[in-house]
Amino acid sequence: MFEDLLQSSASSSLLGAIVLLLLLYLWSSSLSSPTNQRELPGPKPLPLLGNLLQVDLKELDSSLFHLSKQYGPVFTVYFGLKKVVVLAGYRTVKEALVNHAEEFGDRMITPIFHDFSKENGILFTSGDTWKEMRRFALSTLRDLGMGKRSTEGQIIEECDNLIEEFKKHKGKAFNNSRTIAYASTNIISALVFGKRFEYSDPELHTTVERSHESFYLAGTKSIQNI
Repeated sequence: MFEDLLQSSASSSLLGAIVLLLLLYLWSSSLSSPTNQRELPGPKPLPLLGNLLQVDLKELDSSLFHLSKQYGPVFTVYFGLKKVVVLAGYRTVKEALVNHAEEFGDRMITPIFHDFSKENGILFTSGDTWKEMRRFALSTLRDLGMGKRSTEGQIIEECDNLIEEFKKHKGKAFNNSRTIAYASTNIISALVFGKRFEYSDPELHTTVERSHESFYLAGTKSIQNI
């Protein structure tokens, strides 16, 4: 019986080694194929791991920006077996998303967000559905006054409130990220709901905190891999 267990264990190990070698072969073959010779520049990926050892997943934006200094504003990285094209810098992103919006209209939707949104809304849709929802959203926002002089007064009023909030610190250094978030949230709230909040309002704090937490969680490795 002991010998049978040893033989079974050896067979399992041999099978695992064969599968691993096959994956390595397929990986090396895909990288050496003629279609990949025209790929964008980027760090050389490792088998199975890709470039995961070359980036800090906790500070992914900083890691990718650092790589852009070596490989340029448009380059390729592999998160495991997943190929990702990175656009780095304001000009590059604007060129892609504004000047070539149609070509960049499709995007990969993480499965958990696909199940959550059921292909509705703007943030978690792609292709023709996203384009239709985008047109509807822009049309609705214009009806609410976006891009018109009617919204100028609300924005100026919020800017005045923001300046007064800054003055409370009397020239001392402070973290202005939350205050600016409160101001931008107030502008959206005033346009959509006709109401703004005081910067000390707990309801405003809760809204901004939950929004930030949602965006943070959406970018974490555990969510992206689901």
